[in-house]
Amino acid sequence: MEPVIEERPGCSKQARRFARFMRYVIRPIFFYSPLTPAMLRAAVVLDVFAPLLMRRARDTRIERVDLGGFHGEWVRPGGVSGSGRVILFLHGGGFFCCGLRTHRKLVERIAQRSDAVAFSVAYRQLPGAPLSTSMADALDGYRILLEQGHAPQNIVIAGDSAGGFLAFTTALKALRRGFPAPAGIVALSPMVDLDHEARASYPFTTKDVYIPVHRLEGLKKLLLADAMDGDPLPSPCDQDLRNLPPVFMQVGSREGLRWDAELMAERLAAADVPHRLQIWEDQIHVFPAFAGVIPEGLQAIDEIAAFIRETTYPKPADAAA
Repeated sequence: MEPVIEERPGCSKQARRFARFMRYVIRPIFFYSPLTPAMLRAAVVLDVFAPLLMRRARDTRIERVDLGGFHGEWVRPGGVSGSGRVILFLHGGGFFCCGLRTHRKLVERIAQRSDAVAFSVAYRQLPGAPLSTSMADALDGYRILLEQGHAPQNIVIAGDSAGGFLAFTTALKALRRGFPAPAGIVALSPMVDLDHEARASYPFTTKDVYIPVHRLEGLKKLLLADAMDGDPLPSPCDQDLRNLPPVFMQVGSREGLRWDAELMAERLAAADVPHRLQIWEDQIHVFPAFAGVIPEGLQAIDEIAAFIRETTYPKPADAAA
């Protein structure tokens, strides 16, 4: 199988203006903040104040769920038909920032357009927990959905950036433990490789509008603090991918993690896993999260929703029958 890659041309004036804002206002903060425990703890401010900027729809219900050491929330948009579709969403943020609040609007939009409900997991992160804990919490989120009776053929695991990493590792770990596979995986600008050596020479690694991709090597040391010498990296791109369900990925054409998305498309193709990678011209990292100001973000969310509807069962025709 050859990698299935779609080029999406065109970049609006709104998207270009927002990219300039991210480059000159947000980029310096991310690039020069030290990777110290104090800075990592301070990053929680993003999640605390996110609701002031991104308000959910009035008819969307949010239900917190305590999961023993961490928590999650159900996002139930108004007007969902009760199709049985469930999105297990794993937020991005480099495994140290962002959370349920920063991603709530994105999750709401995807769920509403997919005619689904979403279960968003606030997995434990740095500096309080290493990567192994984040992965375990994400897998617990999937296990809990299965234990509650949700059919695996109706569950799609989705995530952005670091959450894309977790979306893949959750599905892979589930298969290794004998759990049924989910219906599909959605990964937005996913990070899939913890080995920064090959990525370092990629043209957009140091030119990304706001994500300090070149700092992933330093972040890796913190993420793997509990790993033993000689342990293989848990990068999903290096795992046995052969039994994964269909995968849908989106990435901006000029962002540093385009390297990861293209690498994953190559590995999925080699494993004969059905997949699609959309590369959107000049869009920034996880641009669907900024759909309120970037028109292409809403278009991208419609593409995500179409994949979720097409991948899950029962499909509308089956339900009618």
